[in-house]
Amino acid sequence: MSSTPMARRLGLGDAVFLGLGSMIGAGVFAAFAPAARAAGAGLLPALALAAVVAYCNATSSARLAARYPESGGTYVYGRERLGEFWGFLAGWGFVTGKTASCAAMTLTVVAYAAPGLDRPWRSVLAVAVVAALTGVNYRGVHRSALATRVIVTITLVVLALSVAAISSGGTAFAVTPFAEFRTGGVLEAAGLLFFAFAGYARLATLGEEVRDPARTIPRAIPLALGLTLVVYAALAVVLLVRLGPAALAASADPIAAAVSGSPWPWLTPVVRAGAALAALGSLLALILGVSRTTLAMARDGHLPRFLAVIHPRFGVPHRAELTVGAIVAVLAASIDLRGAIGFSSFAVLAYYAVANSAALTLRRDENRAPRVIGVVGLLGCVVLAFSLPWTSVVIGCGVLALGAAAYGVRRFRR
Repeated sequence: MSSTPMARRLGLGDAVFLGLGSMIGAGVFAAFAPAARAAGAGLLPALALAAVVAYCNATSSARLAARYPESGGTYVYGRERLGEFWGFLAGWGFVTGKTASCAAMTLTVVAYAAPGLDRPWRSVLAVAVVAALTGVNYRGVHRSALATRVIVTITLVVLALSVAAISSGGTAFAVTPFAEFRTGGVLEAAGLLFFAFAGYARLATLGEEVRDPARTIPRAIPLALGLTLVVYAALAVVLLVRLGPAALAASADPIAAAVSGSPWPWLTPVVRAGAALAALGSLLALILGVSRTTLAMARDGHLPRFLAVIHPRFGVPHRAELTVGAIVAVLAASIDLRGAIGFSSFAVLAYYAVANSAALTLRRDENRAPRVIGVVGLLGCVVLAFSLPWTSVVIGCGVLALGAAAYGVRRFRR
């Protein structure tokens, strides 16, 4: 059963919405405040820098995904272009980093849906959220894509209303919204904001479930990334103007705080509900992508092979999905949001460093992108990764080293 192929059910629209669902929930409601804490009004150039690196990564991933339309994303690309170890390291970084992202999104759902809940009950709710979304993914990727499409549509409507409310006038504006500009924190902020752009990786990991992947994936990735950047830029500007850098950095729910000070305060509960829903959409797509990379690594024996089984009825890697869901539930009940974002950013930047390196090995007849894109993407990933808070760097290096050691032990035993 481990060799059973998965059904190709996703078209261009489904793929774009899965990418949007992975990015928008994370970026708008989780990453803006810590980025503003690092750079102040430097949030805007940090956003632009993160977008440039993300674009390079997206281009490299799209070219590789068109050539290797399999589940696993950069795990497959690194293995095929650079060697087994680099593929393993990319897959290990993706699975560990994005599992932390899943925990961050679960915590975001709970924070917005039940802000006054005591700690033990927050953990119970977090576990319940993960269990519910794992159940949706278990029923098949087509149902997941439909759920994500609905969630993203509602989220975009709520965000559009939020921008309109924050921009609609009133007296509660920041006096000097762009005065507090911390140049030294721009790189750290860009690294944290990269967390908000990394969702397009979900598309590359779904290569076996996309119709005509050589054509669909290279089109879906830049479309999802471009739409997300427009939303992020609009919100960053209005939040800085309404709240100012200091209040934005200190707020646990900056969009709701900005709306509550606007002429439309009645919209605040709608924003909170939209935030929880957006984080749910991001979590849904994240669990989907992590389970597919887990499937690919299990097929090759880098993770336990029992995870490589495809469900005969639903056509999904159900054991991988259940395992990922269980780990996410444990993490969400035991870690904090900022730590999850920092570690996730480091691990995923390492993942994309491998993707850009693999893309640089493509020949002209393999639809290679201009080499400058791969070079900028690779250097950008390295610089942003080591500009993150030192705790994230230390933990990230330790987790990658642990994976490399496990790989070495397995090779020695073989």
